[in-house]
Amino acid sequence: MTSVTQIQAPILQEMQRFEEHFKGSMKSNTPLLDKITHYIIKRKGKQMRPMFVFLTAKLFGEVKEPSYTAASLIELLHTATLVHDDVVDDAYRRRGFFSINALWKNKIAVLVGDYLLSRGLLMSVETGSFELLRIVSNAVREMSEGELLQIEKARKLDITEDVYFEIIRRKTASLIAACCEAGAASAGCTKEEQERLRIFGEKVGIAFQIKDDLFDYGSDENIGKPTGIDIKERKMTLPLIYALNNASSAQKRKMVNIVKNHNENPKKVQEVVDFVITSSGLKYAAERMMQYTNEALALLDPLPDSPSKQSLVALVHYTIERKK
Repeated sequence: MTSVTQIQAPILQEMQRFEEHFKGSMKSNTPLLDKITHYIIKRKGKQMRPMFVFLTAKLFGEVKEPSYTAASLIELLHTATLVHDDVVDDAYRRRGFFSINALWKNKIAVLVGDYLLSRGLLMSVETGSFELLRIVSNAVREMSEGELLQIEKARKLDITEDVYFEIIRRKTASLIAACCEAGAASAGCTKEEQERLRIFGEKVGIAFQIKDDLFDYGSDENIGKPTGIDIKERKMTLPLIYALNNASSAQKRKMVNIVKNHNENPKKVQEVVDFVITSSGLKYAAERMMQYTNEALALLDPLPDSPSKQSLVALVHYTIERKK
């Protein structure tokens, strides 16, 4: 598998410059805010979102100033949603680090999330990037709707495959779609090219989420979350939905009862994990993941070959082959 460093090769300078741009976008005159935003920057992940923005922009020429605005805007709004998510979920760790609410309590975490949102809005206004703001704000709206749809459905555990795909399209795929659409828009592309890249990003995002679902049934040695956590949180993922749809009504009732009422019992959770594996739930989910991946890559076929295109293809493969 190609490493993140290799994937970044065509946009190495852009990624380095982006880091300064992003730091600057969070600057504040309040010492506490500066301390918290410094902590946020220090614990950043693989930075896949800016990579999607810059690689997409570079498909159509050189990376210009609007691309940095697009990447910073997406990171600001995405970070704000993560900070708020941790408060909503009572989560005290994210990617092995303490969350903002764990270190500075909920009230401060909510205010920091609000501050990051306002910085994103102001940056858009100051640079006149209204098309980029439309793209990213639309993604944030979709993500919120996806979360609420999932919460609503989780109460009854009656998620069909169609509803599952609608949830992940909004919750996860909309942000990667926004990265690719904003990257294309920042390079001055036509509306048709923007739409092509938006659909490309959406399909990659769906494949990415299915990969996350599959992690819940694997070994927890290299993964960022322990096995069975989705079941404990009563999340209906694709492997489980497929297994339930192909089970006898008695077996289905039993498994739904475990997920609803016995999700704290490790033995019972393991029973559901085993049921999904023996019902070919993982095999089916992996096949759907590959279907979306291939559909995404086919959308890049008409574009001329370049180091950026090769890296974008490698980044797509990385999202479904990653170990965590």
